[in-house]
Amino acid sequence: MSIIYKQQRSLNRVNKILETAHNVLMDGEINDLSIANLTKVADLKRTSTYKFFPHPDDIKIALIERYINELREKLENYNISSSEHYQTLKELINEIYLYFKENTSAQKIILANTVNPPIDSTKLQALSTLLVNKIEAANKLPNMFNKEGVFLVITQIIISVLSLNLKENNELNEIGTNEALRASYAYLLSCTTK
Repeated sequence: MSIIYKQQRSLNRVNKILETAHNVLMDGEINDLSIANLTKVADLKRTSTYKFFPHPDDIKIALIERYINELREKLENYNISSSEHYQTLKELINEIYLYFKENTSAQKIILANTVNPPIDSTKLQALSTLLVNKIEAANKLPNMFNKEGVFLVITQIIISVLSLNLKENNELNEIGTNEALRASYAYLLSCTTK
């Protein structure tokens, strides 16, 4: 959804709509992200909102993109304290867990949402590339076929396990982080060549 806006006024409107959607989602549910509701809360005209977001799914996609970008930024700024792969992966999964734990809107639209729209694969790819880079910066990874593909699957495992944890317990907890670590590390080990 990365759109370049020619006018600052357009960018301001888009940001106002997305901030309103974020706040509505924080206190409400995904179904509350209708164009009618958001324009009412944001005090904007519907035609103005439809100009930038023709369908409520477009707003959801933009929010998902926003949250994935925030998560990437959080991970980029995180300093790894371990040089061992298992511990490094554990630290990164904990940071992902903390991001979702602190952001109920991201929980609702990414982890609790089982309907469309899905997370854009390029955003997941960027997140998985960041994980590879963080782990390799701490300690070189062993040889493996298609390292980028392996970490894309690991990223999907982490998000899926946290999603399942949220759905089963109505909250995120350490069981989710432990299972995400166990499953992703087991997958990592299975993909290393000897």
